Amino acid sequence: MNPVILLVDDNEEILDFLLIDLGDKYKVIAVLNAKDALEVLNKETVHLVISDVMMPGIDGFQLCREIKTNIDYSHIPVILLTAKNTMQSKIEGLENGADAYIEKPFSPEYLHVQISNLLINRHKIKEHFANSPLVHIKSIAYSKADEEFLEELNNVIYANIENAELDVEQVAKKMNMSRPTFYRKIKVVSDLTPNELINLARLKKAAELLAEGNYKIYEVAGMVGYNSQTNFGRSFLKQFGITPRDYVSIKQGKNK
Repeated sequence: MNPVILLVDDNEEILDFLLIDLGDKYKVIAVLNAKDALEVLNKETVHLVISDVMMPGIDGFQLCREIKTNIDYSHIPVILLTAKNTMQSKIEGLENGADAYIEKPFSPEYLHVQISNLLINRHKIKEHFANSPLVHIKSIAYSKADEEFLEELNNVIYANIENAELDVEQVAKKMNMSRPTFYRKIKVVSDLTPNELINLARLKKAAELLAEGNYKIYEVAGMVGYNSQTNFGRSFLKQFGITPRDYVSIKQGKNK
C-alpha cells in the first residue's frame, strides 16, 4: 500500500501540480485549508503532511503545532512550504515541530527526496528499535507528545510485566484510551500491533536483566511474564536473532 500524503494549500494550481507530480508514487489527499486538513487527519491514516505556511485562518505554523502536540497524529512528519525565506520564519517552522522547511519556488525533485528521506528514516528507526535488545522505546518518538506517550506506555507495561495475561484491553484502559484509538496509535508509531509491542517490551526488559547478569535465564523468563523458558528462548531468538544463552555470554565477555 502506498503511503498517504496530505497536501494543504489555498492555491489550487499548486495543489493540482502536486497531485499529478506525487500521485504515481503516493496516495494523495488535497485540501485548501487547515480546518479541512484536521478533519482528514481525524478520519484517515496519513503518513506525511505537506502544508503551505501562508493560509487564511489557521496558517501552516499553527497546523504544524496542532499536529505535533495532538497525540492522535503527533507521529506524522510535516513539510512546510513557504515563500518567506527569512531566517526567522525558518526558525519559527522548526520551533513548531516541522521536519523540513522548503522555500517556494521549489524543485519537484528536491521535494521528492525530502519525502522519501523522511519516510525511509522513520522506517529505519522503527526497525532498529525492534531488532536491538537495549534500544529504548522512546527512540521511535517523533515529537515531545510521542515521547511522553511512549514513556507512559513503557511504565505501564513494565509495572505489569510479570503478568502473563497482560493484554491490549488492560493496557489501553491504564492509558485512558479506547482500544481502537490505542491500537491505531501503536500501529502507526511503531509498525507493530499492541500485542507485538507488549511482547517486545517483555523481551527488551529481559535483555536488560540478562545484561545485568544477576539472574538465571529461567528467572528472567518468569520476571517478564513467560511461563515457559522454552517459549521465552524461542521468542528472544526470533526477535533479536540470538539465543538468551549466547546473549548472556556476549554480555559477560564484554564486562570482563
